[in-house]
Amino acid sequence: MENLIEIVSKFEISEKIADVKPMGEGLINDTYKVFVAGSDKPKYVLQRINNAIFQNVDMLMDNINKVTTHLRKKGENTLQFLPAKDKKLYYFDGSKYWRVMDFVPDSITYQAVTPEYSYIAGKSFGEFESLLSDMKEPLGEIIPDFHNIEFRLKQLRDAVAKDRVGRVKEVQYYLDEIFKREAQMTLGERLYREGKLPKRVCHCDTKVNNMLFDKDGKVLCIIDLDTVMPSFIFSDYGDFLRTAANTGLEDDPNLDNIDFNMEIYEAFTKGYLEGTKDFLLPIEKENLPYAAMLFPYMQTVRFLADYINGDTYYKIKYPEHNLVRTKAQWRLFERAEAKLFSLNF
Repeated sequence: MENLIEIVSKFEISEKIADVKPMGEGLINDTYKVFVAGSDKPKYVLQRINNAIFQNVDMLMDNINKVTTHLRKKGENTLQFLPAKDKKLYYFDGSKYWRVMDFVPDSITYQAVTPEYSYIAGKSFGEFESLLSDMKEPLGEIIPDFHNIEFRLKQLRDAVAKDRVGRVKEVQYYLDEIFKREAQMTLGERLYREGKLPKRVCHCDTKVNNMLFDKDGKVLCIIDLDTVMPSFIFSDYGDFLRTAANTGLEDDPNLDNIDFNMEIYEAFTKGYLEGTKDFLLPIEKENLPYAAMLFPYMQTVRFLADYINGDTYYKIKYPEHNLVRTKAQWRLFERAEAKLFSLNF
């Protein structure tokens, strides 16, 4: 661990670093607990930033700094990052990028997706958006076109045109069904071009485990701010429900396991509408059911494009993994479509 201790020493920390230990099982960044001399509790968190995904680290940390500064000015709890000795909010060791933040003591996360926690998540992420709705400083789009369905459909068309590994013929049914709904599912981008739908400061990775709770179950703060950027509120709303309201697995081979859980949907929506009541426009509110359908549709498009391309983006465990994912996401979309298509608020 000497190397990690040396990396931590590049930040403005006055205490003597005693130990650095792995923390959690994050899929994107490597995370460690940092202990200082004289204490058996972690004082800081060290993270290696995955610059394969977040390629503009200056923009990434500038976004996070603007957001956390804005939240602190409003008296909110939020993550606190420490500057490196060159005053940047990250350290580059010649090949990897690192950052250090304060460890939030006596905090816990939950993995369970229940109606209770879905309501809390809806309210908390809604309030997060509300607190940032008056931000004047612009944020960069850290992952361009991340939730742009028109861009994702173009990627699918490009994959079909190239048909690199000869898989188009076997998935023609899904292609037909996807493109049959294209006009309906690209509504958000059209409304934006017409000047009717704004982009907001959104979290873009809304999950129950991206909230820290205290021992009494009260939300301390929203975490994992890497994807905070301008987007439609549909991103925060729809992406949560894509995973939380799915009664099966994202790659469930048994499609009978998959349904769209309306109890989770209603709990999250109730909380979200409470959290966003001060700024949400009628057009955003009335299209929340569309957002809940959009994200399983978009993920189907992404899995299918990767399958047709020969599995170049998502890690797979077996040759048909992306096809199984495609079918599972499409079943979720169909179930959401059947239950939500005629709803509005």
